[in-house]
Amino acid sequence: MFNNKKQIVLLIASLLITVFVFAQNREGDTIQTGVIDVVKPYTPTISDAFKVKETPTLDDTETTTKKEVKYNIFSFPVASTFTPAKGKAAVVDKAKKVKLFNNYATLGVGTYTTVLGEVYLNHAIGRDEVFSAYIGHHSSQGDIENVLTDNGFSDSKLNLNYSKNNRDYSWSVLGGFQYQTYNWYGLQQPLFNQATADTLDVGHNFTNAYVGGDITFEDAILSSGSVFFRRFGDSYGSGENRFKANGIGIINIQDNEVKTEVFIDYLGGNFDRAYAIDAELKYGNFQVGVAPTFQLKQDDLTVDLGVKAVFLNDTEASKSKFFIYPNIAASYRLVDEVLIAFGGVKGGLIQNSYYDFAQDNAFVSPNLFIAPTDQQYNAFAGLKGKLSNTMSYSVSGHYKAEKNKPLFVNNDITQTTEAYTYGNSFGVTYDDVTTFSIAGELNVDINRNFTLGIKGEYFSYDTKTEAEAWNLPDIKASVFLDYQINDHWFAGANLFYIGERKDQFNVPSLISPTFGVVTLDSYFDANAHVGYHINDRFSVFAKANNIAGEEYTKWQNTPVQGIQFLAGATYKFDF
Repeated sequence: MFNNKKQIVLLIASLLITVFVFAQNREGDTIQTGVIDVVKPYTPTISDAFKVKETPTLDDTETTTKKEVKYNIFSFPVASTFTPAKGKAAVVDKAKKVKLFNNYATLGVGTYTTVLGEVYLNHAIGRDEVFSAYIGHHSSQGDIENVLTDNGFSDSKLNLNYSKNNRDYSWSVLGGFQYQTYNWYGLQQPLFNQATADTLDVGHNFTNAYVGGDITFEDAILSSGSVFFRRFGDSYGSGENRFKANGIGIINIQDNEVKTEVFIDYLGGNFDRAYAIDAELKYGNFQVGVAPTFQLKQDDLTVDLGVKAVFLNDTEASKSKFFIYPNIAASYRLVDEVLIAFGGVKGGLIQNSYYDFAQDNAFVSPNLFIAPTDQQYNAFAGLKGKLSNTMSYSVSGHYKAEKNKPLFVNNDITQTTEAYTYGNSFGVTYDDVTTFSIAGELNVDINRNFTLGIKGEYFSYDTKTEAEAWNLPDIKASVFLDYQINDHWFAGANLFYIGERKDQFNVPSLISPTFGVVTLDSYFDANAHVGYHINDRFSVFAKANNIAGEEYTKWQNTPVQGIQFLAGATYKFDF
């Protein structure tokens, strides 16, 4: 397997020859030569062997004579009316073949004036060409109790994809557009009243347009490659461009295959003004990196040895820096598929973006400081495997160190002319954070009719300058369940639990500034659905969200809707 084997064999052979020659030429050899006289030639003979006689002699005084036995066989016909029946193959119950469709349309309506609609189209243009499209819309009027402003939302999206398979390679292109609307409805109460809320236009929106493509080769040095470009913006004049490209190939070094990834990642954008300051914010970060990985396999052991080297250029600050990260992972089958030990140490330079922050927290203000996160290392170890053919598990521990980790914080209450300066929006602060976590996961899949997933994580944080790891929970837990009851009925449920988080409350003032730490209570969210297949094409469904009816706050001052109900239908079809 290894290059050193040939060298070791040659070295051993050379040593043996040297020892042999040395032994033949030693000084002081005491063996003397002589003459051997042969008297006569040697004639070998074979002596007779003692053999037991085949027929022993009987020495009994009395021997009996054998009596002669005579017998006759009488044959006569037997009358029978039995006629054997011809064999027939047993009848096997066949399951009804399920009709599969390439397209579907869904429409649902519910409480809080909620509308849900989806259309998915998938069409084979030729033998090796496929075009698909997805259109989705989800909106609600909000109507959350004890909220002073509008609190509805909407999310509309369009995704297009074209793919083609050739003999030696396959490729695809994609594109899409997304339009989202939200409201900064989390005004600090009772600090502000309805009269103040009526003067604010808390609505804002995000736009997202993207194009991309990827290609995969068979039996080539370059195995795959991809490109992606996104333009993201908001209703406050902010704009962000991101371009990513990467290629993965196999390089042979002395008959050893080294998987190598080369990538570039450019991010650039601007905000019309900083928070509470009339000054434009610009940012730009360009990354280029390479990540070679060499895999070693021996019996039940698999080891991936690699590094990741990244060059970062801050285009606005005209500063550059070079980073090197470990990229090591290993696994060992202790008991076949039942018990597998795994571990490793990895790291990387994480490219944070306005788009990513807005998807995590829709209430961010349009003036964030954008910078990458230096994840110096992420060490992990654990056990995983299968308890049976239908049940798998995983238990692991993580310890990671990150420089410039982003943390969401409630913005200062400055009460300017901007609608997001009343404690109802969020900014981003950065700190060096180390995180220790323990996670466990259990998955059950029985004939695809019943699937169950249980996952839990515990976190412990240590910050360098900030008082708390703002808005990061100490516990996360979830349960997912899907059950195909019979050919017509189906049901499912998912449950989430998020532990306590910390946030800040800040009212800057020259006379009497106020600062405090706010504890956000843990919350539990249970959701369930049930449906009925009327036939192969039509099905109806009903959903219940936040069944506990708890109007918890995921982010400070932003309570969610209580219990929600939605009902609708799905139609599947082909062209």
